[in-house]
Amino acid sequence: MRRDLNLLMAVLVSGSLTALHAEAGPAGSEAKSAEHALFTPTAIQWKDGPASLPPGAKWAVLVGDPSKEGMVTFRLWLPEGWKVPPHWHPAVEHITVISGTFHLGRGDQFEKEKGSAMPAGSFAFMAPRMNHFGWVETETILQIHAAGPWQINYVNPADDPRLMKQ
Repeated sequence: MRRDLNLLMAVLVSGSLTALHAEAGPAGSEAKSAEHALFTPTAIQWKDGPASLPPGAKWAVLVGDPSKEGMVTFRLWLPEGWKVPPHWHPAVEHITVISGTFHLGRGDQFEKEKGSAMPAGSFAFMAPRMNHFGWVETETILQIHAAGPWQINYVNPADDPRLMKQ
């Protein structure tokens, strides 16, 4: 009896995991269902970062649409030596360091001595309109969770990469 129960449980769990994986779609893309999604690190598809970020960043939107209202979660892959000048966001922003070390500073000027190192596993949040900047020394992956639409506004408009391309 116990053996039959264990077998039944194994079949149910296996079927649930198979259904979850199938619904997540190919290569870990966002699930077709709005109820859940599953992403594995090797299946995340990185794309060039948004034009609002300095060149070199790549991102993968996990949940939501950064251009629309609602919650959004995305990952940023930052190459060695990458930095973002002082900026602010109109809504709260949560940052979790997945790998590497992210350096975060507050203020209107990019001043490394005002930054704090955030090793993998660290978390920070910035209130709306709080001026901050960041940089990495080695390849780093961040996870950002914010209220959309996600926007970045540079303290010094000359730092905005969208204006540099014009």
